[in-house]
Amino acid sequence: MKQLELDYSFGETESLDRQYLQNTALPNFKFIDLFAGIGGFHLAMHELGGECVFASEMDRYARSTYIHNFSKISPQLFEGDYFNEDIRKVVPEEIPDFDLLCAGFPCQPFSQAGYKRGFNDVHNSERGNLFFNIAEIIATKKPKAYFLENVRGLINHDHGQTFKLIRKILEQDLGYSLYYQIVKASDYGLPQLRPRVFIIGFRDESSLKTFGFPPKKPLKFNMSDVWGGLCSREIGFTLRVGGRGSPINDRRNWDSYLVDGVVRQLTYIQARKMQGFPDSFEFPVSPTQAIKQLGNSVAVDAVKAVAWNVISYMNSLKNRQPNMKPQKNKGEWSELLAFVRTLAEQKIILSDANLQATKNCFKVNKVTSQNIELDFLLVDKDKLEIVNSQTGQTKVLAISSLIDEKVLNDLTIAIKNGRRTFSIPKFEIIQNALGLTVVKLGNSYQKADIILDIENEKISKINEGFGIKSYLGGKPTLFNASGNTNFIFKIENLGKDKIDQINSIKTRAKLTDRIKEIEKYGGKFKYIAPEKKTLEYNLKMVDLAMPRIIGSILLAFYKNRISAISKIVDYIHENTELQKTIQYEDKDWLIHKVKQLLVDILLGFFPGSEWDGNYNAKGTIIVKETGKQVVFHIIDIESLKSYLFNNIRLDTPSTTRHRYGKLILESDQNLYFKLNLQLRFQ
Repeated sequence: MKQLELDYSFGETESLDRQYLQNTALPNFKFIDLFAGIGGFHLAMHELGGECVFASEMDRYARSTYIHNFSKISPQLFEGDYFNEDIRKVVPEEIPDFDLLCAGFPCQPFSQAGYKRGFNDVHNSERGNLFFNIAEIIATKKPKAYFLENVRGLINHDHGQTFKLIRKILEQDLGYSLYYQIVKASDYGLPQLRPRVFIIGFRDESSLKTFGFPPKKPLKFNMSDVWGGLCSREIGFTLRVGGRGSPINDRRNWDSYLVDGVVRQLTYIQARKMQGFPDSFEFPVSPTQAIKQLGNSVAVDAVKAVAWNVISYMNSLKNRQPNMKPQKNKGEWSELLAFVRTLAEQKIILSDANLQATKNCFKVNKVTSQNIELDFLLVDKDKLEIVNSQTGQTKVLAISSLIDEKVLNDLTIAIKNGRRTFSIPKFEIIQNALGLTVVKLGNSYQKADIILDIENEKISKINEGFGIKSYLGGKPTLFNASGNTNFIFKIENLGKDKIDQINSIKTRAKLTDRIKEIEKYGGKFKYIAPEKKTLEYNLKMVDLAMPRIIGSILLAFYKNRISAISKIVDYIHENTELQKTIQYEDKDWLIHKVKQLLVDILLGFFPGSEWDGNYNAKGTIIVKETGKQVVFHIIDIESLKSYLFNNIRLDTPSTTRHRYGKLILESDQNLYFKLNLQLRFQ
């Protein structure tokens, strides 16, 4: 079947509507199309001037239709590796930057027509909890806005608890606003009921939230126009998947219509019009697949009408000044405390393996970071010269007039007493005097939070990067949990009938109890690989055996609740089965490899981007519970290795948020189980 340029004309009304859109231009924007289906969101956004930079769809038949119709409209998707087959394999950091996230995430787990398992639907891959992949992409890429679509049953699923969790993640955890409305296709011109919940949110809104859904529009055509004959219904039933051929009087009927006095069954030709796809949109699949794909799609005109308001509002936000107080969390305040303490003390003291100050130190001559344009030059004991690296403008301050030991102690107490995000007025005065306007010195892609020029009697270094870890709040993390840090195990010798029984275990130690229940019924854990290829690549940069070592470490932790990394190594050494998995030489070899991994994580790689083997930072500043600080530097790498090995433990992150800890029945009809790696200081 030849490929056609999509013709969006659909009669005189549609042509006038398109002419209006062309004459009332929206700024160009970039979007991504998740759970893309056959591209309903893509059509709507393209019509409004959007460029699709990434898409994801698992169903191979839907992918075929998508490629067939969009390879000319959005060739960049298919020329690069930007049309993903499995969103679970996506590393968010590798997605191109975009403005708007669009996603019609799987609705079956929340639909009245299904089992309504919600987030617990793992009987067809993991379609029940794929919302958390969306959340992770938003958290990583921080787009200007999102536009989600699902069945209206999502709102009340599990007595409202499912939507409550979605709202908490989007609003509280990710910091976006949230608007929602039940929208029917017939509200915006299409002759079909199809009630769906549209969920909209924006990143840069102030406390004044004024987004609104557009007013309803009259029908552009009715079901008689769709059929080309007199139909007994003006507005059609909701298109859905499966169950074709029901009698016209059946209460579950959705595809039988009385047309010119004759009962006729819907085909994809009529369904295409009811969903707002142009007549030129082609289906290189069977008619049965075509109508299934349309039943799974979004109503294009409804999406387009709402998206017009979304894009207009999204672009208006850049002209607003956020009405927010300068609040930070404990970690962000701790970074700034380390910054100003270094200015005041003009030196950093090296630590031993027990976090005690040694007699060795570096004199500090300059303090800055990768995210500020100011260099703070320590000219003499009380003179601070602040130079704007872009303009060359200089400002001179007496350090003692701004920062002394009492001030540092007061700031330490304020940070320790703070909750969630909070303000510290005294700290804000210091920031303003220094010209520090950033919230964080570093970002999620940098190991070095602070950059120093340092020297002692033996060495002199410029632009030496240091991370900052603080004990003023909760114990700091070394390796943060995410979808990037899941590891996959195949479960052998276990019947599929045990899925619900095992996954329903909700004890306090549910992960341990699920693992033991799997083994009780004869199930065997076979290590497969990290879920994301990027993490596997980085671990193999440390050592080719490292992914398997982590697999054994995770099983020891979750099954036996051994958390300290040093004790886990002892356990592995005594467990012959884990020894066989790793095939290591001796205990000293294993200790050496684990120590190297911890240092490489601290100074080198992130799970979401391929590592080149170099260290972005050359050391770490540790802010102790007293507010005092000591420093590790690669000049004494053995002290750093020993400190990490004896002070790092495994932690249990949210199983729901990070999609692990349940039996999963994959499309290959095998059972799988995922465990997540999070490392924290103890």
